[in-house]
Amino acid sequence: MRDVYADVLSRLESIHESLLDLSIETLQDAVEAGSGVRPTSDKKLAQATRAIEKAIEAVKAAAASED
Repeated sequence: MRDVYADVLSRLESIHESLLDLSIETLQDAVEAGSGVRPTSDKKLAQATRAIEKAIEAVKAAAASED
């Protein structure tokens, strides 16, 4: 895999982890506040997480097609 693909994958994976951490923090804050519903912000974070997962798969596919 070319270095540029590896670099992009590394950054996307880091963003993915950050989004997951932020989602957990958002849910913990909601529970601590006594909220009985899932925060809208967590729904948006989940959407962003899925988008990053798709991007990771796309970059992996692009890298594989160049090998």
